[in-house]
Amino acid sequence: MKPIFKSIDLGNGQTISLESGRLAKQADGSVVVRCGDTMLLATVVARREIKPGVDFLPLSVDYMEKYAATGKFPGGFFKKDGRLGESEILVSRLIDRALRPLFPEDYHGDVQVMVQLISSDKQNQSDALACFAASAALMVSDIPFPEPVSEVRVIRKEGNFLINPTMDQMEGNDLDLIVAATLESVVMVEGEMKEVSEEVMLQAIEAAHKACEKLNRAQLELKAEVSKTTREYPQTLIDAELFDKVKSFSLTKLEALAAASTDKDGRSQGYQAIQDELVASLLAENPAYEEKMMEIHTYFHDLYKEVVRQLILNSNRRLDGRATNEVRPIWCEVGYLPRAHGSSVFTRGETQSLTSVTLGSKLDEQTIDSVTVVGSKRFMLQYNFPGFSTGEVKPNRAPGRREVGHGNLAERALKMVVPADAEHTIRVVSDILESNGSSSMATVCAGTLALMDAGVHIQRPVSGIAMGLITDTQSGKFAILSDILGDEDHLGDMDFKVAGTVTGLTACQMDIKIRGLSFEILGKALEQSKQGRLHILGEMMKTISEPRKELSPYAPRIIKMIIPADMIGAVIGPGGKIIQEIQRTTGTTISIEEADGKGIVVISSPDADSLSRGHAAVKAIVAQPEIGDVFNAKVKSIKEFGAFVEFMPGKEGLLHISEIAHERLKSMEGVLQVGQEIQIKIIGVDEKTGKFRLSHKVLIPKPEGANA
Repeated sequence: MKPIFKSIDLGNGQTISLESGRLAKQADGSVVVRCGDTMLLATVVARREIKPGVDFLPLSVDYMEKYAATGKFPGGFFKKDGRLGESEILVSRLIDRALRPLFPEDYHGDVQVMVQLISSDKQNQSDALACFAASAALMVSDIPFPEPVSEVRVIRKEGNFLINPTMDQMEGNDLDLIVAATLESVVMVEGEMKEVSEEVMLQAIEAAHKACEKLNRAQLELKAEVSKTTREYPQTLIDAELFDKVKSFSLTKLEALAAASTDKDGRSQGYQAIQDELVASLLAENPAYEEKMMEIHTYFHDLYKEVVRQLILNSNRRLDGRATNEVRPIWCEVGYLPRAHGSSVFTRGETQSLTSVTLGSKLDEQTIDSVTVVGSKRFMLQYNFPGFSTGEVKPNRAPGRREVGHGNLAERALKMVVPADAEHTIRVVSDILESNGSSSMATVCAGTLALMDAGVHIQRPVSGIAMGLITDTQSGKFAILSDILGDEDHLGDMDFKVAGTVTGLTACQMDIKIRGLSFEILGKALEQSKQGRLHILGEMMKTISEPRKELSPYAPRIIKMIIPADMIGAVIGPGGKIIQEIQRTTGTTISIEEADGKGIVVISSPDADSLSRGHAAVKAIVAQPEIGDVFNAKVKSIKEFGAFVEFMPGKEGLLHISEIAHERLKSMEGVLQVGQEIQIKIIGVDEKTGKFRLSHKVLIPKPEGANA
């Protein structure tokens, strides 16, 4: 097959090209996407044999950045591309969350999607192109995937929306979203904002959707030219007779369970009890039903799902008895961990986060050295989700993709209100102790409380809420749910997490499970989320309403000094000798960097006295001695013509033999000793050498009759 090319102009001065039929031809589908010198290779492969007994889509998505793409060597001993980093995991999730809802519900074949960054110009950002590449690879394959989906980045800068901006254009934006959409509707949104309004965010999503439409049409054109026949797969046929038996036995019981307003454990136990009764009844009627157990469980689950959805749509009541716009009870506590620099407990219904804040110095910054980004982070958030939080037994491992994604969302929500010039490096850790709905938004709330407890002067408190949606396409009814439960997330049509302050939004993450979500519904969901978010914020403020005035006694204190750039070397000393000595003798931690032609010295210590001594030591080095200043100097070496003394750290001068005493000294023998302290005064500066002229005799009385 000859390679096929497509070119798309998004109207932003950049051209995106699609190529299929040149690389990776043994994959079921492959494309190369190019924008500038940034290139992505996307491949898809699906197993033709469908494993029996599988009732879900075994989809795996991996986005990988090759160091060779930017002409870099990988770090570490082995110098090889390794396992996925955090940024790669986050992009993999962006792709997965957009693709997964679009596969046919009854397709259960193993599907592997791989997107590799094979070239990068470090200007055209690959994360905004990755989902487009993956979808295009699916469209040119024979894998069942009915419609294309694309993702674009949209930012707002100086009041204007820009689609897929370059890295240089990112500077100064107040909104940064990744939006995935089909031709008809938006399916995924994620991003961060600097306290913008809900209206602005909705406008940004609309602008992104228009750009996605162009990319989707290009995929359809490419699919038509490749012209592959979609493979057939075993269709799941409903056993109408068996379904009716399940319905007739279970419907009334499930309706009673859904309306009982029990807690999570009560619903779970009730659900299992009814299912056990159903299975026992069917097997008693016909033991052959044992072979159809998976179908029975599927029918039972689907029936319960419909019962819950109709309960909410028809009665405005939810599984726990709340109204659709009602938030569960909230209680908070700060300072729970006495030795942490800041801590909080945030509990909303059956979801609970214990969050701690640790303050550090510049040396505690996280170094970032990825394929396309090199830099550092001074604000970090980690989210942990142990098995006991949901009553499960599971091994403790490193955070999975879900945990990485939830932690990143909470971090984006909070970093917007942390001052850019904050003196400390800040680490927030959220441990989820209970979970039944939106533990990531609980992390945002708990993180806000812990930061204020630590004395971090955030601009404004942030709260977060998760919104849900139930729709009925036949009747046109819909219900927007505030503060969703885990069951409502699972059984509903949308999971929309929104975080922000009283002024505006700071972060969001939205996943849509249906096709055709209107912007009208999305707008109403945003407005209802604002009401819930402000209610939660009000409850939080009852516990602590502003940052503490004083830091924890266990937190490091920091002093920042600005010194002349040419004095940096003097503070560091040869081989770091001087700065290491100051740190050793004062018990402080000192970092120095040059920025904007100035030296920035950061001194930290949990002990105020140590901090003061460290500050004084650095100040003494950078201070410029003037004629007339008096110092206690230390003798460093003795010569025939005088002694070299250190009168300031790193500053030495010659105390000539003639300036030691009023009387004339014949030699230096027995006059001074190395290490002896002697008071001196600066009496001048040599015009030729710039060296200081020192004197001791001017500070002591002149004996009567002594010669000058």
